[in-house]
Amino acid sequence: MDWIKELYDSNEKPLDRLVDGYSNTSVFRTIAFIGDSLSSGEFETRTESGTGYHDLYEYSWGQYIARKNGLKAYNFSRGGMTAKEYIESFADANGMFDEDKKCQAYVIALGVNDVVNRGMEIGTVDDIGTQNETFLRYYGEIVNRYKSMVPDAKFFFVSFPNMDNNAKVWHTDEVNAAIYSMAEYFDNAYVIDLQKYGPVYDDTFRQHFFMHGHMNPSGYIFTARIIDSYIDYIVRHNPQDFSNVGFICTDIKY
Repeated sequence: MDWIKELYDSNEKPLDRLVDGYSNTSVFRTIAFIGDSLSSGEFETRTESGTGYHDLYEYSWGQYIARKNGLKAYNFSRGGMTAKEYIESFADANGMFDEDKKCQAYVIALGVNDVVNRGMEIGTVDDIGTQNETFLRYYGEIVNRYKSMVPDAKFFFVSFPNMDNNAKVWHTDEVNAAIYSMAEYFDNAYVIDLQKYGPVYDDTFRQHFFMHGHMNPSGYIFTARIIDSYIDYIVRHNPQDFSNVGFICTDIKY
């Protein structure tokens, strides 16, 4: 068996293959998913009485990843969530900084409500620790809060997807460049680049995986496979970075 070619093919790119069975995401036994509606398994209904938004967390891609890999996952998310609201009120009010909920890894998928829906300035990493009203300031505060609790935790920052012809409306290039700058600013941080390596969210994709403005059940399952496979790729191609993850959130000194 050529295990190096199988596991560490130097020509492999993220999402060249979608993993089946246990993935290397399983090296983490606890993961928190921080995000908005698309991290919450939100379904959108449209009836005569209006549009409804329903967070059904068991359908979230994070919980699909957890069930598949036998790990504990927390949905630190809600429809409409922004980085600003998360750090200023939501997380504290809902116990998301509690000691008994510390995790070995944090997956952060925020930005749509901040930048696209509310028009917040994206900013730069220089805004972290200031009073500037920017997306990256609040995003950085979230990361710093969790790093103060779990210094060796691993962070995965999820980019905006490939929105086909809506990239300018979504400020996709600018937001994703900012997310890469965050991964450079913080240690133990990696980018899940859905714009570069993920599927195009075109009309055909939406016909299969969306229900109105949010995903359908199959869409969340497919997203789970994508995120799971991407984390698996990162872990496999950076073995030294993840060799000690079993000690994160323990009192064992290594």
